[in-house]
Amino acid sequence: MITLSSVLQSQEHRFLETKAFLESQQFVLGGNWEYDSGSFDHALDEAQKVWLRIPFEAINGNIDIEAKDTDATIKLGTPYVLKHVYREGNDPEASFRVMGALFDQFQTPSDPDADIEQEWVDRANKKLNEVEQLFPS
Repeated sequence: MITLSSVLQSQEHRFLETKAFLESQQFVLGGNWEYDSGSFDHALDEAQKVWLRIPFEAINGNIDIEAKDTDATIKLGTPYVLKHVYREGNDPEASFRVMGALFDQFQTPSDPDADIEQEWVDRANKKLNEVEQLFPS
């Protein structure tokens, strides 16, 4: 993980407006969101192994992506780049479990914090700069 300097850090915004804006910039709400925190993620590569992530925390209200009128206010955190390296081929830890298959559908990264080449940091900074220039005040 490599942190990036950003003017967005510590800014406070309405959750739904921020989500809509960042989705228009090809970010997605990360699957790790909770009612009080989460992240907006942008894939930097086609394999979706390298990501620009903008974390956030709710400072007022709760985050509910199902609600059309959630009043949550969020505070943006320090953006960072992360890289997940996955095992190629079959998962050596895999075993046949009917019930477990319903829950354990995705392989965990073999290295969730792999070394990040400068090219990805440059791409992340470029995307972050674009977002900063367009971000509604």
